[in-house]
Amino acid sequence: MAEGTLITEELRGLIGKEVGCRVTEIEKGAIKKFARAIDDPNPLWQDEAYAKKTKWGGIIAPPTFIAYCKTDLPELNLPLKRMLHGEDEIEYYHPIRPGDTISSVCKVIDIYEKQGKTGPMIFTVLETSHTNQKRELVAKNRISIIAY
Repeated sequence: MAEGTLITEELRGLIGKEVGCRVTEIEKGAIKKFARAIDDPNPLWQDEAYAKKTKWGGIIAPPTFIAYCKTDLPELNLPLKRMLHGEDEIEYYHPIRPGDTISSVCKVIDIYEKQGKTGPMIFTVLETSHTNQKRELVAKNRISIIAY
């Protein structure tokens, strides 16, 4: 650990490493329930007859459905125990469809420290790549977790 920092060599060694993964089987019922839960009436998420007439050719998941496929946050053993979700950024590439199998792999992209009003803060940036059974990247999301 460098003098004056809370980031240990062990933490620094996590950068670039996979820290979680999950495989999610996508069911039409889960997409419909998610759309109802977020109160999104778009028939593209729920009405098969309507969705078949669109350029997508069938029901697809709402963009925010990717949250259903996220990996669990890893246990990073940070020296600061209070946590705050700092930021969430998502890039979409292909729609998620009923019957897809989504593999989600989470990596640590960066760990850095800043001084805040209440003391030191450690920022951990995680990136999760979501691919379907065709090995197509369907989405990528980055989140920042702040320990303080």
